[in-house]
Amino acid sequence: MRAICWNGVNDVVVESVPEPGILSPHDAIVRVSLSSVCGSDLHLLHGYIPTMKEGDILGHEFLGEIVETGADVKKVRRGDRVVVSSIIGCGRCVYCQSELWSLCDNSNPHHAVTDRVFGDTTAAIFGYSHAFGGIAGSHAEYVRVPFADHVAFKVPDGVRDESALFASDALSTGYMAADLCDIRPGQVVAVWGCGGVGQMAIRSAYALGAERVIAIDRVADRLAMAKAYGGAEVLSYEDVDVLEALGELTGGRGPDACIDAVGMEAEGVGLQYAVDRVKQALRLQTDRPLVLREAIMACRKGGTVSIIGVYAGLADKIPLGALMNKGLTVRTGQQHGPRYIPRVLEHIRRGDIDPSYLATHRMCLDDGPRGYRLFEERTEGCMRAVFAP
Repeated sequence: MRAICWNGVNDVVVESVPEPGILSPHDAIVRVSLSSVCGSDLHLLHGYIPTMKEGDILGHEFLGEIVETGADVKKVRRGDRVVVSSIIGCGRCVYCQSELWSLCDNSNPHHAVTDRVFGDTTAAIFGYSHAFGGIAGSHAEYVRVPFADHVAFKVPDGVRDESALFASDALSTGYMAADLCDIRPGQVVAVWGCGGVGQMAIRSAYALGAERVIAIDRVADRLAMAKAYGGAEVLSYEDVDVLEALGELTGGRGPDACIDAVGMEAEGVGLQYAVDRVKQALRLQTDRPLVLREAIMACRKGGTVSIIGVYAGLADKIPLGALMNKGLTVRTGQQHGPRYIPRVLEHIRRGDIDPSYLATHRMCLDDGPRGYRLFEERTEGCMRAVFAP
């Protein structure tokens, strides 16, 4: 079969690879219908997530048809149209039972790496390095889905593939980002980053009761999309001082909740950003926490900072004094996909949220390198490249 593979830092290729087979009675094989790129994939491409190997299949956001199941798979069957969580959970450990799926004790066969780096085991993620399980990704014709009864969800009739696709990751992640904010009616939420996850965090914040959402980015077409599709007020960090602007827009109080939907490769302006770039390049820090610093400083006293953008290791100059003295609550984590997918599918079915506008570029697998280039460079208005095998 054909698949889009990691061939080295900044090197994506399309190769012929063996088709997957059933390895466990809890597995299913899915024929992929659509598979999307994600901002997290760029961390792999840029070499910031270690333990990638040449030939690893990329991709973790996908939808397709079940073509084979293991003997112990009961909830889904051959012929079902399913959207699959990017996060893989066993469904049996204490964390899965508590709906903290990204903390699963059992799905990551290579957990010794995360044990050393993070101090404990984390769940496996499709196509996201050997530290996160070494599970083959979704940019392929077929994919093996471990623990299929817990991570594959039937798509309701009447919901289009282009809408259901993003329940796999972008919408569920954005929804979790907003859910972590404990939003109450009348509140103001600020979202840094207007990529796919940021766009979905905007829509989800409104769905959960926010009165106003303010979105921060620099890419004009993404800001326009946040305004047109999300209903957000928008700020370009190249045109305004974000902290001053947020203060003015909230009567000097600051947003009630701040969402970091950017993570470890945050971009910005000024000396602090330049220093972060140098430190990251020299491996003096693994992450660029520009957005996190700004979110902490912007958030009102007693507010919440929700971190959904991916961070990998260590970062400098986090304003802990502001965090502590303002009494802020920080909530974070990889998305708990199986917890949120049923909820967001229902939002899609009812017409509350339709994420299909994220799919700006539909391509075949052989266009993989071009799709990744457009996505990385944010050219031709590319929000998400979506591959249809």
